[in-house]
Amino acid sequence: MQKSNVKNISPATRYQNAAIQYYLELTNSPFLHYGYWESPPVANQELTISQLRIAQEAYSNKLLSFIPEGVNSILDVGCGIGGNASYLLERGFTVEGLAPDGLQEEMFLKQTNCKAPFHLTKFEDFKTTNSYNLILLSESSQYIAASDIAQCASRLLSSDGYLLLADMLRVDDKYNEGIFSNCHVVTELNTALGQAGFELVKTEDISSKITPTIDLCIDNFRTFGLSTGKYIGNVLNIAVPPLYGVFNWAFKRWLEKPIVEGLQAKYIFEKHLCYQIQLWRLVKT
Repeated sequence: MQKSNVKNISPATRYQNAAIQYYLELTNSPFLHYGYWESPPVANQELTISQLRIAQEAYSNKLLSFIPEGVNSILDVGCGIGGNASYLLERGFTVEGLAPDGLQEEMFLKQTNCKAPFHLTKFEDFKTTNSYNLILLSESSQYIAASDIAQCASRLLSSDGYLLLADMLRVDDKYNEGIFSNCHVVTELNTALGQAGFELVKTEDISSKITPTIDLCIDNFRTFGLSTGKYIGNVLNIAVPPLYGVFNWAFKRWLEKPIVEGLQAKYIFEKHLCYQIQLWRLVKT
């Protein structure tokens, strides 16, 4: 299996990868995405993993509502562990998955019962003689340069094919350092797609429908993650004080800032970002 070169991955992307792994273990779900809370919780309502799983199913259904009639073949770029692909397969679409992660390949093939091919490669390195009716980028656009998204999608789509993109996007181009700083600036992404021959068919901002998931993850991390860390620290301080000193120093040196930032994730998102679903059509001349 191929492995990603960690040295070539930005800190923001590595923090998000760590968050994805935490999210996967937290939810025990076939989906990696934030979900779509059709009825946002009322103030002070306790959020549960069961509610999140319902929201994740609703998200896939929301994506389905954006797929135009006549679409059959779909390339799921940054396909994760196969939740969306499996959902689409069950509804009669022909689906292929693509991601540069060997672990995701194993989980994707299991989730789809090997009914969907998996391409272990980066989008920009992908070569095939096939063309697709639709390319799906569900929460994976931030891992690919805007110009590569536009050019690769243009190359791989059939005539009048579609690009369906759903992700966090930056509305504040001055926000360029932090946990969400690898997300694309809306205007820059849209410009790149327009220059490559795409026209925007439909877009919807679903920011308010995904923020409950941010709340849920923060609450669980505060309740279980931080409390576990404090417990380990207290035990070390009692049993091996010198080791506790090293632990405390390492925490302040490398972990305190990203943890504090993670606990502010909802505030950062609402101030600097949005979450959009965009459907683009390739107009080939």
